[in-house]
Amino acid sequence: MSVLGSSMIFLAAAVVAVPIFKKLKLGAILGYLAAGVIIGPSVFDWVNDPETILHFAELGVVLLLFVIGLELEPDKLWKMRSQILFTGGGQLLISSFIIALSVYLILSLSLVTSLVVGLAVALSSTAFAIQLMNEQNILRTPPGQQGFSILLMQDLAVIPILLLVEALSSNAAVDGPQWWVSVLAIVAVLVIGRFLLNPFLRLVSRYGSAEIMTAAALLIVMATALGMQEAGLSMGMGAFVAGILLANSSFKHQLETEIEPFKGLLLGLFFIAIGMNLDLSLLVSEPVFIVSAAILLVVIKTAVIYSILRLSGQTNTDSMRVALMLSQGGEFAFVVMAQAGANSLFDVQIASQVTLIVGLSMAFTSPIVIFHSLLFNSRNCPAVYDSASETDEPQVIIAGFGRFGQISGRILAANHIPFTALDKDAEQIEFVRKFGNKIFYGDACRLDLLKTAGIEHARVLLIAVDDPEDAQKIASLVCEHYPKIRIIARAHNRIESMKFAELGVLNYVREMFEGSLRAARILLKEYGFTEAEAENMAKVFSDHDYMLLERAIEHNMDEPQLIESSKQGRAELESLFAEDERDIASH
Repeated sequence: MSVLGSSMIFLAAAVVAVPIFKKLKLGAILGYLAAGVIIGPSVFDWVNDPETILHFAELGVVLLLFVIGLELEPDKLWKMRSQILFTGGGQLLISSFIIALSVYLILSLSLVTSLVVGLAVALSSTAFAIQLMNEQNILRTPPGQQGFSILLMQDLAVIPILLLVEALSSNAAVDGPQWWVSVLAIVAVLVIGRFLLNPFLRLVSRYGSAEIMTAAALLIVMATALGMQEAGLSMGMGAFVAGILLANSSFKHQLETEIEPFKGLLLGLFFIAIGMNLDLSLLVSEPVFIVSAAILLVVIKTAVIYSILRLSGQTNTDSMRVALMLSQGGEFAFVVMAQAGANSLFDVQIASQVTLIVGLSMAFTSPIVIFHSLLFNSRNCPAVYDSASETDEPQVIIAGFGRFGQISGRILAANHIPFTALDKDAEQIEFVRKFGNKIFYGDACRLDLLKTAGIEHARVLLIAVDDPEDAQKIASLVCEHYPKIRIIARAHNRIESMKFAELGVLNYVREMFEGSLRAARILLKEYGFTEAEAENMAKVFSDHDYMLLERAIEHNMDEPQLIESSKQGRAELESLFAEDERDIASH
């Protein structure tokens, strides 16, 4: 079948299966797996060569790890070091030991085979677990971060496990690069990420287009991942390191926004490919053994992770929920099994059985997590995480960080109020960051970028962009999609103020008005009026001007009507000043 035909089948399978499974509250991941099983060799065999597709779809995991790295600033990662070492390392060692011992005692396999199987299935699925934690809104909570620490440690352990499998092989032959090549690759990534990536992205943003920025984001991920792979390391780990190095970059939100659509599609393809690789003939021939082994795997890993999280101070409910989400075998089990089979460590039949058991454990995980959530929430309302506030998300967003937006930003910073600022002028961003301000590159007119910047968690939005059309577009987007957010908008004139009012934005500030009034007060005092007289004249003018603007908004005046209203207003204003003069003379 042609590439176009295969692509159409993948898309059709996803479009049909995922909504059905989400409607049944079984989650999108299980829908992807089911779609893969149906179109794969075990059922209809509509798409051939599932292993090649799985290899390509691993790019989804690579992009996922890059986005995760963007969210982890180096100092935050350093603070997690004890969690990664003790929580993650403890889970991996204990789970591997218990599973290997069970395989050795129950199935009477050799020590080497038991050890390899134990290490392989002790690894959880990073893509699967993180997707579940995102769906349950717990990834950024303390228990979710501990779960992520376990996944991160497992990703770090993949390369040593593969090297161990190679060493245990009777016909071991090290064809890969020397150890110093891997070290040089890591150093190269660190140096390039620290000194070259930001200047490169500034150049692209200045002279390129939106499509070129997307291409640049993909290029960074692909180049880092492939470079690490050629050096004998994990593609995913390379992308993760690149993400961490860009976590403090002003392009962070823009990169995440550009990567997100590709990450979602490729992750879906990844789960479909896993479903296609499951050999259901083994399930038919050995149903009791395969299903029992998958259930035992889930039970052992749940018990180990639950115990570790409880010892680290998490509550019963938090520990159980995270443990269930990480209870499945992972995608790296397929890689380990393939390498072990290629090195003749054990029979191919065993590798196929382990692969199917891991796939079934993935299929079991999502319904178990959903059932646990429903059971818990039915007894303890409200839901555990759905209403939890994410304290690390700034609740103020400033769209446009030129001279107008910077004033508000400086006042917020002086009062230790966190905010996220967006601007699409890369040179302006670089200049402002020299003074210690945190500002990100991005066009606030894009709803996806506003979401990435945290608009869903914001309480207040200041629209301070220079372009009136951009300001109106931002206001329209936010009013439509996030009507509860309070908006303060910069308006160049009364026409713009009226447009904001039509959208429902009543907190608008005419940028020149207040400064011009202050200049008028000073002018009047220098001319010879007392300070009180100058203040009164300015107040009369200001009140009258706002009254005219409110009248124009109320009657939805067009430009000719505004001109006529302005002429009438001038006469009214002269009358008001004349009344003031008579009042002063009478006293």
